[in-house]
Amino acid sequence: MKFILTAGGTGGHIYPALSVLEEIKKDKKNEYLYIGTKDRMENELIPSMGIPYESLEIYGLSKTNMLKNIKNVKCIKDSYKKCLKIMDEFKPDAVIAFGGYVTLPVCLAAKKRGVKVFLHEQNMLPGKTNIFLSKKVDAVFVSFKDGTRKLKCKNIIYTGNPVSQRAIETKKYDKTDLGFTKDKKLIIIVMGSLGSTSVNEKLLDFLRTYEREDTEILFITGKKSYPELSNNLIVPKSTKIVPFFDNLPSLMKSADLIISRAGASTIAEIMATKTPSILIPSPYVANNHQYYNALDLVDKKISILLEEKDLNKDSLTEAINEIFEENTFKEIKKNLSEIKDMSSSTLIMTEIYKELKEENEEKGKKKI
Repeated sequence: MKFILTAGGTGGHIYPALSVLEEIKKDKKNEYLYIGTKDRMENELIPSMGIPYESLEIYGLSKTNMLKNIKNVKCIKDSYKKCLKIMDEFKPDAVIAFGGYVTLPVCLAAKKRGVKVFLHEQNMLPGKTNIFLSKKVDAVFVSFKDGTRKLKCKNIIYTGNPVSQRAIETKKYDKTDLGFTKDKKLIIIVMGSLGSTSVNEKLLDFLRTYEREDTEILFITGKKSYPELSNNLIVPKSTKIVPFFDNLPSLMKSADLIISRAGASTIAEIMATKTPSILIPSPYVANNHQYYNALDLVDKKISILLEEKDLNKDSLTEAINEIFEENTFKEIKKNLSEIKDMSSSTLIMTEIYKELKEENEEKGKKKI
């Protein structure tokens, strides 16, 4: 079978697509193509992995620059025409879209050519492109059970986030191999691959003064923030500072607490690794969707939500102490253990194969 995957802009869209691609690759007869933008991270990442890639010149709509929007309307039309040509030449059995404005012309062209189209929505609140496309596609897969609001599709299937599958399968580190003490609680603080300047500044006061005999901290600053923070920050011996960490899910399995943003991939990894968390949603994302992602974990009683506007050394210390209170910690760990592991990529492709099989059987009946 032939599949087109499309996602763009951020890792939150791209990495779930790559997880599903790994599932597609399990059948050696399958062929695949990735369609992304010309100027976002996928343009370098996907070809570097040896994945066949087609790029589109397309940009997000601006709320203030109307001239830019007029130019982009032309880009959308040109991209749509290019996608029609790709559909005619590649002849996919299905298109699987994971969000980002680049998916719009791809999905519309696929529907025009009668190709099955499937969406995956990572966040509790869907993005504008997925909301628009949801009424036109064959099925929408969602990461949250309650993440169906605003979606117009009649066929909505809860599968979880595909990035969770890698997190489930990964092995934990031994704390001593990481330079920490086996019998002490390990807190990891991570705010994204590039770091989060606004939060990092608020964390400085906390890190300078926080010290508990039974606790150690690993602060992952992000590459962008590391030079300044590592040179200017004097911290207790129990705190280590690094710019990045390659295998975060394995690290999370070794940790007793993670303090992080509330992006969809992070949420999926928290649930897959069964790690207690304090979530500080970014208030700078579309529709404040990270807040609603975090709220879902709070409702499950596995996390504490701390809004950025309320973040300071006292509020963070209070949240940590609350989680590490013996009975609370036991309850959170119990609630995490009861969350069912989901092989999301497998679930998604099982549903897609089923839809394609039914379509082929229906075509066979019509020929008879």
